[in-house]
Parts: sequence; structure tokens; C-alpha cells
Amino acid sequence: MSFDSIERQDNMSSQSKGSGEDGMLQRDRWEEIRRLRLIEGRTVSEIARTFGVDRKTVRRCLREAEWQPYRRERKAATLLAPHADFLRERAPRVGYSARILFQELTREHGFKGSYETVKRFVAPLRSLAERAELTERRFETPPGRQSQIDWGQARVLFRSGPRDVHIFVLTLGFSRRSFYWGSPNERLGAFLEAHERAFEHFGGRTQEHLYDRARTVCHPGTDGKVAWNGTFRAFADYWGFEPRLCQPYRARTKGKVESGVKYVKRNFLPGRSFIDIVDFQEQLREWNATVADVRIHGTTHEPPIERFAVERPALIPTAGHPSFLTDVRLSRIVASDYLVSVDTHRYSVPFTLIGQAVEVERGAERVRIYHRGRLVADHPKLTGRHRLSILPEHGPGAIARNARRRLPDPIFSSVDDRASLPQVEVRDLDVYEQLAQAVYS
Repeated sequence: MSFDSIERQDNMSSQSKGSGEDGMLQRDRWEEIRRLRLIEGRTVSEIARTFGVDRKTVRRCLREAEWQPYRRERKAATLLAPHADFLRERAPRVGYSARILFQELTREHGFKGSYETVKRFVAPLRSLAERAELTERRFETPPGRQSQIDWGQARVLFRSGPRDVHIFVLTLGFSRRSFYWGSPNERLGAFLEAHERAFEHFGGRTQEHLYDRARTVCHPGTDGKVAWNGTFRAFADYWGFEPRLCQPYRARTKGKVESGVKYVKRNFLPGRSFIDIVDFQEQLREWNATVADVRIHGTTHEPPIERFAVERPALIPTAGHPSFLTDVRLSRIVASDYLVSVDTHRYSVPFTLIGQAVEVERGAERVRIYHRGRLVADHPKLTGRHRLSILPEHGPGAIARNARRRLPDPIFSSVDDRASLPQVEVRDLDVYEQLAQAVYS
């Protein structure tokens, strides 16, 4: 429809055909107003004259994210007229809960209407807040300013059986580049360790981090104030970033990282199988580098790795900074070679724990590993990087030797019987040689 034809149509019946009972625009006219403004650059006053409507109507049309049809005000809503100001002011504070508002109106304001009346009144307020929230989620932060952090959870099939894996995601606000890491749980030790792994991955950190209100971050304090988790607050101070919280009932304000959680579930996990948690981490790291980092992001329309080149100089460097986690127990899932990874080193546990979750305690001289509170492995603490500590009694060969000495009819009478033992994944020659010495010595 051309501008001249619209003008002629408007001269004939601008009021009767263009609006509803209170000046609400029909869809075609609403779309044309936006086209004239956004594409042709017409002024608000010019558009208002063309359609014979008030300039406020034009501005309202341009503010709206989508066309809203006219709805006749329900008669029952008049019962809330004396309470409208209270509801608009109170609704955001109670998360737009119509039930809470109805209870407060009935108890404190003498309201005689029904819950459904309050529910109908609150619905458009909630919808408006959600649209505003969407705008806030898309707000762009400058390079190095903010990261967003969240957890996801997925049921993963390992060779030893299915397990729940918790996936930590930290997304840089400007570049949208993300770090992903799998953990047995979301406890504080795993939460803090994942941060330090992310800092190492990016070579630095942002000025502030945005969280929802998980117990590992904070808990409700007195007088409605937030009380930080003491260990987490000490961790934030140690690394020098400012933690920030989503508003109550508005966790979706960290939509950048929530999109990352959905992305890893929909793009990485489907159709994949994993030997163990080590294989899971290796595949996740490879997918992050070859898929997630280089895809065209739906919001920025650029690959995250390219925008990261702009953001990286703005990050605060973390290289060489000692770990905060000296006294924190770390959660691990035992790999199929009955080893657990700690600080680039790998320590053995009894092979019967393959696929199980264990807790690692790092002392000044010893590394102790616990399963359900029971000590299952005690190793000298390794120095350097990428070394192994394998105790012979942890391997299936030790059980076979003990059984032959203990029973007249051995459990493992031949090499073929060992086929029933859990399969061990060989990842490099050093691991193979040390495992062979430990198991068959």
C-alpha cells in the first residue's frame, strides 16, 4: 500500500476504519504505521496526520513489540478500580502472583470480588513485565563487563551405566563465548572449581558475574536483605569480581547463559555416547572449539570466537593466580580406567567404583579420596603436571590373585575369564604401561 493511497483512504474514513472503540488500531494500520516510521523514516507528527490519530497513539504503536487486539473491559474489573494503583505497585514485588494479591486485597483492603477477577487484572501486567524482561535480556554489555553463570542437568549414558551429569556454563556477555564443564553435582566445591577452570579457559575474567539465587551463592537474610554464602563471597573477593543477582522471580534476566544451557543440551548431547566422564569432557571440549565457538550466533550474527578477539583484551588476567580451592573437597566421577583427575594428575581408586561419584580431599602432602564418606584411596600428592599415581591393590588383578589364594576353585582360572572385567580405555602409552605394571605385578 503506497503512502498516497493511504492518505486518500484516510480522508474518506480515517476514524471509522482505522481504530477500535478506544482508538486501538487494526493490525494492517498498526503494521503500516511501523513501516512508515521504521523503513521510510516518516515523523510521528506526519504519520499521525496521515491516519487522523493522536501522536500518542503513534508512539504507543511504535513502542509495542507486537500488535494487541482490542479487548472490551470486563465488567467485573470495575470491582478493582479502587485498588488499581495498589495492584500495579504491589504486583512486581510478589512476582505477579494473583493468589498473593487476592489474599492481601481480601485481608487488608476489604475486597469482595473473586480470585478470577484479580487474575484477569494481573495477566496483562505480567505480560508487559515479560516483554520488558526480554528487552533487558538482550541488553548488550561492553567487552569485559559481565559474565552470566548457570547449571544444566542431563542424563548421560556411560559405559558403566547411565548417570546424571550437571553441566556448568559460564557465558561472556559481550562475545557470547561460553565455557562448559561436566560435574557429578552442583555443590559448592564443584561450583567454585568450575569458575577457576573457566578463568583458565578464557585467560581471564570479567568485572562482574550474574547469578540466580542458588544456595551456593546466597540465602535469604533478615529484613529482606540478601546474605551471601560466606565461602562464595570469600571466593569472589579472592578473585576480585563483583557478584550480582537476578531480581526475585526474574531469573530469565540471565538469558544469555540460559540460551547456552539449552544449546549444549540440544546440539551437543543428542546422538552421542561416552566411555566415561573423561571422554565426556574431551568430547565437550572438542565440540566447544569446533562447533559452539565458530557458529553464527543468533543474536550477534557473528561467531563468538571472533567477538572474543575484541573482548579478550578487556578481561582481567588470571594466569599465575593460585587456586582458592586448597581446602575444598572436589567432586569427581571415576573414569573407566578407575582413575580420577585432580590438578592435571590422575589417581587410582578401587576399580569397583568405576562410574561412581567420589570426593577428593587435597592436603599438603596427601590426596585422599572418599566414597559415601568412606576413605577408599590415599596417595602421596604428586608434583609437576600430568603424572599418575596407581596403587596395585585398586586393579582387578589384585582381586584375581587374592581369589586364587583364598578359594580352591579360582574365580579367574584363565586369561579368557578376564573378559568379564570392566573394559579399560587406553588413552595413551604411559597410562597403559603403568596400568599393566600395577595390575599384573
